[in-house]
Amino acid sequence: MNDKVHPSAKPAANGGAPAAANPAFPANKAQLYNTSRPAYRPQPPPKRGHRRSCLCSCCLWSTIAILLILLLAAIAGAAIYVLYRPQRPSFAVNSLQLSRFNLTDNSIASSFNLSVTARNPNKKLTFFYDSIAVKFISGDLDIADGSFPGFTHGRRNVTTLKSVVSSSKNQIADGADTTQLKSSLKNRSLPLKIQLDTKVKVKIGGIKTKNLRIRVTCDGIKISIPNGKTAKSATTSHVKCKVDPRIKIIKWTV
Repeated sequence: MNDKVHPSAKPAANGGAPAAANPAFPANKAQLYNTSRPAYRPQPPPKRGHRRSCLCSCCLWSTIAILLILLLAAIAGAAIYVLYRPQRPSFAVNSLQLSRFNLTDNSIASSFNLSVTARNPNKKLTFFYDSIAVKFISGDLDIADGSFPGFTHGRRNVTTLKSVVSSSKNQIADGADTTQLKSSLKNRSLPLKIQLDTKVKVKIGGIKTKNLRIRVTCDGIKISIPNGKTAKSATTSHVKCKVDPRIKIIKWTV
């Protein structure tokens, strides 16, 4: 019985030597150490678009809300103006007399009799005044002080206010310039500015506002200084008084 012999290698082509087997390549370090480790993938940077979008949305809605409030306030103001036609009250100096004025190097003594008329031209507005502080100024110096009592200023009403405004040896601040006052005393003619400061509430229909500061300034007054006991009167028909609101913003007053 003949045994079958299997050749161990294929015969060479065209009678050549037998072909060599494919060699096995050795594994590199990456294959040896990272066979079970997942491949590293760099993480993308955090997304900031969402935060910016939220911030822009907040700014947009805040701006819209502010504009809407301003628009509503403007509409309300226009409606009040059309319905009530508000006007500022007016003030005028009726009469002014000077009975005493003395100036020394460090003090001032004076006495004035003042009469002021307040007019409310509004048909539907009522004013409620607190006590009114009165100040006389000449040469940038306060030469007399007084006050008017508070009062209610009715619609289409005219009210006359009277007071004695005086100073009794008021001390002059160190470094104050008294040159203009001394010149006025020498010429026997005293230039004056009158300031009235107060707080006022306004009643519009059934609504009453909060207190608003106002200042009334009456400028361009000149009065003769008396030589004896006879008081001197000033001509006040040409004097104009200006009414300004005093709005306080932080520490500044407009």
